[in-house]
Amino acid sequence: MSDTIDTAGNVPVWHTLMVRVENKAGVLARIAGLFSRRGFNIESLAVAPTDDDRFSRITIVVDVSSASIDQIVKQLDKLINVVEIRELNPATSIERELLLATCLVGTAEDRRDLLDLVQIFDANVLNVGFDQLMVSLAGSQRRLDDFEALLGRYGIVDIQRTGKIALSELAKVDDGGMQADTAR
Repeated sequence: MSDTIDTAGNVPVWHTLMVRVENKAGVLARIAGLFSRRGFNIESLAVAPTDDDRFSRITIVVDVSSASIDQIVKQLDKLINVVEIRELNPATSIERELLLATCLVGTAEDRRDLLDLVQIFDANVLNVGFDQLMVSLAGSQRRLDDFEALLGRYGIVDIQRTGKIALSELAKVDDGGMQADTAR
């Protein structure tokens, strides 16, 4: 999700939406279809059931240079299975992404260097082969971008990133206790 400039000179403006939906077959297809029909660009999408089996949570990162965030929310709100829509404020939310990568390590020196890089980034080694290592890192998009760029020198055999997931931060109260952040 880098801020690349398109051919018209526009820098995308990303917004993160949390959409709680009924956990039913076809709901994700209807949401994706809505975005497709309206020409809204989805930068990333993450879906999983919630602690209540009746609902799933969809985190959608959307480029609003193609449409206003209000228009996107209004269109989503028209879908029957959508229960709640919230825009997460990047200043008051915690955002993470997961990266899995398999890299070549043809020499013992490459293996040591890559293991040092894994340690510096506090990443994890998931699998070890004779001439490859599989690593993972969870963190901010920028941290993963930096890690991926450094992995490139070893030769990336395969890579997968999840896209952003996010939650609102907890609000701190004066008495030192914690309370849940309210919906925005």
